Amino acid sequence: MHIPDGFISPPVAAATGVASVAALGIALTRSRDAFGIKHAPILGLTTAFIFAAQMINFPVAGGTSGHLLGGTLAAIILGNPWAGTICIATVLIIQAVLFADGGITALGANIFNMAVVGVWVGWSLTQTLQRLFGGYRSRLPLAAGIAAAVSVVVAAIACAIELAISGTAPLGLVLPAMTGVHILIGIGEGLITGGVLAYLATVRPDLLPGEQRQLQGWVVPVVIILLISGLLSLVASAWPDGLERVAENLGFINLAEQVRVAVPTPFADYSIEGFGPIGTSIAGIIGSIVCFAVAFGIAQVVKPKNA
Repeated sequence: MHIPDGFISPPVAAATGVASVAALGIALTRSRDAFGIKHAPILGLTTAFIFAAQMINFPVAGGTSGHLLGGTLAAIILGNPWAGTICIATVLIIQAVLFADGGITALGANIFNMAVVGVWVGWSLTQTLQRLFGGYRSRLPLAAGIAAAVSVVVAAIACAIELAISGTAPLGLVLPAMTGVHILIGIGEGLITGGVLAYLATVRPDLLPGEQRQLQGWVVPVVIILLISGLLSLVASAWPDGLERVAENLGFINLAEQVRVAVPTPFADYSIEGFGPIGTSIAGIIGSIVCFAVAFGIAQVVKPKNA
């Protein structure tokens, strides 16, 4: 759902950019309790994992693919939706700048849709469902999985409204198209989110929020992240994602090429020229390391004074 340059108008880009900057400013202040020496590695690992997982496009119907947005998963693991917003925004910024994934001019819109709307819808709905399910920790994967699926659809609706306001496509066409395909993608999001949380609850409860939370052992999480970014990324679906498919069907896909803000980078499109498939592996591993380093650094800068 990464909006490229050219899909939204300058006023929409500016408005969503201002909203995203404001949201990130508040998030940095409100999430201090989620940071610190003990929690910074968890923020770094979560951010690196979300980046790696977003490289894996999975096929859905009609020659279309989708990938994890990760907002709900990040918020639940970090135990704080503000920290989840910072996590997803960090991934989106690095993707746009280093990998040309998502437009520079559309960065504000992408952060707003995925790091603000996606995170907060997923977090809020998870809390509501958990109360309805009795608050049992064992039901968290189910609650979060349902919430994650819904969050993808709501983020897609936000994207459709931005496209319509920009004059890119009529609302009556783009809204049902975006909603329909992202319902399918949301199912995948829900299954991945629920599966990851079920695994963590059973095998690595130290990576979930708790009274005595502290990361115990780096090896397994790091190996999993490197395997996803370095190996599984090679088998990702090459089909266009939900937004690209809608853009093709509604005839505005070429707008991305007419207005493109290029940032010089050797890792554009998650590849390295002349390296073939190994270039994708190298790019994925480098991206994961950069995401960890940036998120860890943010946690150290804004950590509480008594941390």
